[in-house]
Amino acid sequence: RLVVEAAREAKVNFVDTADAYTNGASETMLGKLIAADRDKWVLATKVGQQDGPPERKMGLSRRWMVQAIDASLKRLGTDYVDIYYMHHRDRETPLAESVAAMGDIIASGKATYWGFSNHYGWEIGEIVRLCDELGTPRPVIAQPMYNLVMRMAENDYLPACAHYGIGVAPFSPLARGVLSGKYRQGGEPPAGSRAARGDQSLLTRDFSPQAFEVVEKLRAHVDRRGMTPVDFAVLWVLNNRAVSSVIAGPRTLEQWQDYLGALEHTFTAEDETLADSLVAKGH
Repeated sequence: RLVVEAAREAKVNFVDTADAYTNGASETMLGKLIAADRDKWVLATKVGQQDGPPERKMGLSRRWMVQAIDASLKRLGTDYVDIYYMHHRDRETPLAESVAAMGDIIASGKATYWGFSNHYGWEIGEIVRLCDELGTPRPVIAQPMYNLVMRMAENDYLPACAHYGIGVAPFSPLARGVLSGKYRQGGEPPAGSRAARGDQSLLTRDFSPQAFEVVEKLRAHVDRRGMTPVDFAVLWVLNNRAVSSVIAGPRTLEQWQDYLGALEHTFTAEDETLADSLVAKGH
């Protein structure tokens, strides 16, 4: 509640959730928190998470998508979402079926716009082609993983979005907290953190020697600039002209305030040069 109230005060109006987050409880909680001023929020949720419990592994079939949007709206306590994402690519369902179903959901008024998240760059062109062929509105937003130590989206994903006029709202700008500087390689993780809870997506992907090396090399620079590692990481993502917004994932009010602190600084050419020296473009 405190984070949402602070977001209101900061003039933030875009909130993001998914049917798979905590088995739908995230949607239920968020719906209650924004119920009083629902129409002031750009509300996004998702369908098609492949990594959740069995009841969430329904993919992007037409049958599941039309069921899932109704279930999400019920949990959110609203009759429409502003953005409905295809969360993951469903390799067992033809992409054309998913795109057509999304068109039907938008036509029903249950979603105003749509987007996609964990897809490959080449699939963006195919999605646009299918939209034009099937009469489905083109997607307006994409949500890739993108941060200073995960720059692969620069190779084709971001250029494709820019080409087709698709906005980009990356998730994990802090590499699940690694770029915040709160973790030390080989050190004991802070109590209550993702690492302390044994989050395997963090421990097996983001906890890399290269990531820790980047953080250590940044410390002196951000100190000299009067910034924090969080400031630098968030501003670096926002400095890409293809990026429209960024998904913040605070667990506490203090973490949310750390995100907002980035907006008090300006990213410079010197900062960008340093970032490129630490992690090559597209790496």
